[in-house]
Amino acid sequence: MISVSESTRIALIGGGKMGEAIMGGWIASAQAPADALSAVNFTVANPGMPRREYLERAYGVSTVAQACEIRAADIVVLAVKPQVMMGMLETIAAVPAYRGCLFVSIAAGMTTERLQAALPMDARLVRTMPNTPLLVGAGATSVCGSPSATDGDVDLVRELFACLGAAFVVDEGAMDATGALSGSGPAYVAAMIEALVSAGVNEGLSAELSEALAIQTVWGTAELLRATGQTPEQVRVSVCSPGGSTLAALAAMDEAGLSRAYEAGVRAAVQRSKELGAC
Repeated sequence: MISVSESTRIALIGGGKMGEAIMGGWIASAQAPADALSAVNFTVANPGMPRREYLERAYGVSTVAQACEIRAADIVVLAVKPQVMMGMLETIAAVPAYRGCLFVSIAAGMTTERLQAALPMDARLVRTMPNTPLLVGAGATSVCGSPSATDGDVDLVRELFACLGAAFVVDEGAMDATGALSGSGPAYVAAMIEALVSAGVNEGLSAELSEALAIQTVWGTAELLRATGQTPEQVRVSVCSPGGSTLAALAAMDEAGLSRAYEAGVRAAVQRSKELGAC
């Protein structure tokens, strides 16, 4: 079973925003097991020189232009887009440095079966679906193992991503749905905030005040749910006075199709995830 220590070698394939958020979060974390990691543990493979120079300056990590240039690794984080994943795996399949590594994919829609078939010999694989609040240590990540991964591999990956927020082990059959819910979810919440801001402006509030109120209300409601253990239904009911303005608002939203819109959105995201996985 692999563990994380000061000598663990982590290869990050893809130095974009999500890859940076994961790496930066682990480097900064004081929570086990990520607390053992620092810049010296990481090598980032990213083709763009300006991006590599930025990551070197910002985090003190080593970088290379191509994944095939990495000489040694224990854990490999696959942080490239699904559309380029298979081509990238093809280039590293025969690279000795990747034999026997634990691979961690963050690619939407890419099944463990498809990824495993392209991985180097003896590689073990865990699939994850994180979201962008990882950037502020408040992410939500779904984790599932593959037939090649041990229970210890899955536990380790869950623990590492729990250092960046919350992490949940699920069956692979649930990965597209969790990606549609939490992976895409920050965009849904941001769109809701945009709509609330616009509604506030239409009622005479300034855009600045509307945005501040909407953001605080969303954050405060989520924190209320987390801290008290109340269900969303309980919080909703507690705010609604009989015959009051909140009930009137919710009735109007229901008539406008709010719940149906979210259901349609999640369903569309699941379908697109499946399509991306088949690319």
